[in-house]
Amino acid sequence: MHPSEGIRCAKSCALKGRRIVLGITGSIAAVESFELARELIRHGADVHVVMSGEGEKLVTPAAMEFATGNEVVTELDGRAQHIQFFGDYPGRADLLLVSPCTANTLSKMALGIDDTPVTTMATVAIGSKVPVIAAPAMHLSMYEHPIVQKNLGTLRDIGVILVGPHFSGKKARIASVEEITEAAITALGRNDLKAKRVLVIGGSSEEPIDDVRVVTNNTTGESAVLLAQAARERGAEVEMWNGRMAFPVPGHIAQRRFRTVKDLLEMVPEIDHDIVLVPAALSDYAPVRTKGKVASGKKELTLKLAGLPKVLPTIRQKASKVVGFKAEVGVSEKELVRRARGRLDEHGLDLIVANDLRNVAPGRTRAFLVRKDGGEVPFEGSKRELADVILDEVLR
Repeated sequence: MHPSEGIRCAKSCALKGRRIVLGITGSIAAVESFELARELIRHGADVHVVMSGEGEKLVTPAAMEFATGNEVVTELDGRAQHIQFFGDYPGRADLLLVSPCTANTLSKMALGIDDTPVTTMATVAIGSKVPVIAAPAMHLSMYEHPIVQKNLGTLRDIGVILVGPHFSGKKARIASVEEITEAAITALGRNDLKAKRVLVIGGSSEEPIDDVRVVTNNTTGESAVLLAQAARERGAEVEMWNGRMAFPVPGHIAQRRFRTVKDLLEMVPEIDHDIVLVPAALSDYAPVRTKGKVASGKKELTLKLAGLPKVLPTIRQKASKVVGFKAEVGVSEKELVRRARGRLDEHGLDLIVANDLRNVAPGRTRAFLVRKDGGEVPFEGSKRELADVILDEVLR
């Protein structure tokens, strides 16, 4: 078994059974190709690498063969690899991913010029209507050249998916490995949320005791991030509203921050999304705030807490589909479901996800999806799998 098999589907099986051809060209960003290939494999893909001569100067074919477990194409020969991968025949590759894509390569792709193994693959893939993704990377002045811009427009017009670049100083930098991988998953995914606007509200609120201290809830925000990623990979336009988060949010997901429940309530009138998912751990009570800082060194400190309004009923008025979350500790499964259904009925939700925090660990959970129609779906597995199950229920 090749060592690459040891990481296959380590993160998800979203690309399991999919053959992706990774085209590497002569940008210094080619040094990230090893990690990109491995990340695609972590999501289940079978990755085959094709390289231009300039790409070979920056990363070796031996390194990419080790990364993928497959022979690397550096020149086309009698096997007609471009036809094997992208000809109009059964068993062809599912995607061509050109990363990095230089100004030279993208212009040739736009004009149908095929004078390197990568551009020849692109010509055949585009002609055969195989999905093509390009991740541009170059100096900013090259990117802003009028003809390069025209060629980028041509690629968009013929259906090539462009990921990035991101601008920093005088450089048009390649998109992150995570962003490119997500684009591949989206391109090959179900796209059943295409044209839907999804809002995920995650993290925990922080209610000030004074100007230094806060009362908050325990949460990492992991479930919120995984829901946002799952929705994006299924074609949705995704936005996150975040309170305090410990789990990192990918930079390519649009974010807004809130601190207190009051802050969040002031944002609610702006909701115009089709689906709102609320795994946030929002405070039920807030202290009466003290100006400045409460002096330290006291043997005892008494806080007076006032109840806070519930956010879900207000959100319910703004969105056609709302999914709530209910966390309990130390109750029976029957009682957990009963309490969740009470919350669902009280706020008129479309679905509520309930769990006992004793059954939650990093990456994994046990939960019940309580339906509006009276049924419930038990779940045990990874939080990423749960994210897709939740979205399936929303679409159901």
